[in-house]
Amino acid sequence: MKAGFAAIIGRPNVGKSTLMNHLIGQKIAITSDRPQTTRSRIETVLTTDAGQVIFVDTPGFIRKANNRLGEYMMDVSVGTLADADVILWLIEPSSYIGEGDREIAEAIRKVTTPVILVINKTDLIKKEQLLGIIDAWKDLLPFQEIVPVSGLKARGLDELLTCVFRYLPEGPMLYDEETLTDQPMRQIASEIIREKALKLLSKEVPHGIAVVIDRYKVRDDGLTEIDASVICEKESHKGIVIGKGGAKLKAIGSAARRDLEALTEGKVFLKLFVKVRKDWRDNETLLRDYGYEKKKKP
Repeated sequence: MKAGFAAIIGRPNVGKSTLMNHLIGQKIAITSDRPQTTRSRIETVLTTDAGQVIFVDTPGFIRKANNRLGEYMMDVSVGTLADADVILWLIEPSSYIGEGDREIAEAIRKVTTPVILVINKTDLIKKEQLLGIIDAWKDLLPFQEIVPVSGLKARGLDELLTCVFRYLPEGPMLYDEETLTDQPMRQIASEIIREKALKLLSKEVPHGIAVVIDRYKVRDDGLTEIDASVICEKESHKGIVIGKGGAKLKAIGSAARRDLEALTEGKVFLKLFVKVRKDWRDNETLLRDYGYEKKKKP
């Protein structure tokens, strides 16, 4: 048996969370077409006859942090590199290597972890374009493998898993075989609500929101009661989140409740509130309260 950690890294919006969800066969990490959707380290567990791989989804590498939340996200991404047994570096199917990717390469050079280059979104290109892309990237780092996949279409995932297991150490399972993630239900609920807000709100608002679960209770009759606060940075954003006559907030809640009921396999009663916490992304106390806490360096 083999068991170990596979870190999934890459620039924002390359499809890391979508790939991870398809690899484990269930949606755990939230997805959207907005950059910086993933803010924290998320572990998901896949147990097979070959062993157990713990996929670690990370925030997208950003070139410069504009606030303390951005600094936290960069620390999470970089800190994961040395902790993993193998790195899956996701890129888009292009021969162009930009500054952002070159900075990721520099960060990888500082660790000894084996790296698999994963060319994602291959459903967007013609098959004959693939060799040119591989040729452009193959000498950037000493990659152990280069694997083309489509996370969205779930293509090439069996080959990717085979490659991942080659670089995992032998040993006992690290999680119970029924475990899917290290995330508690409160955190999953918070992220599902934030995902719906990302998809339904205007572009200037989502980066400035957080979702906090104020109350999470499973009643004896199986009904799950959730009270959650959507945190925004400005009074003007509060009105956008609520919408005319409360329509936007109601739409966010309805969409989130559907996903939560599918996940819990039961009825969910969800109440949403909107609160303003000015510049919370630069407030260390609020960041810690909302779950974005930096680990102290030894």
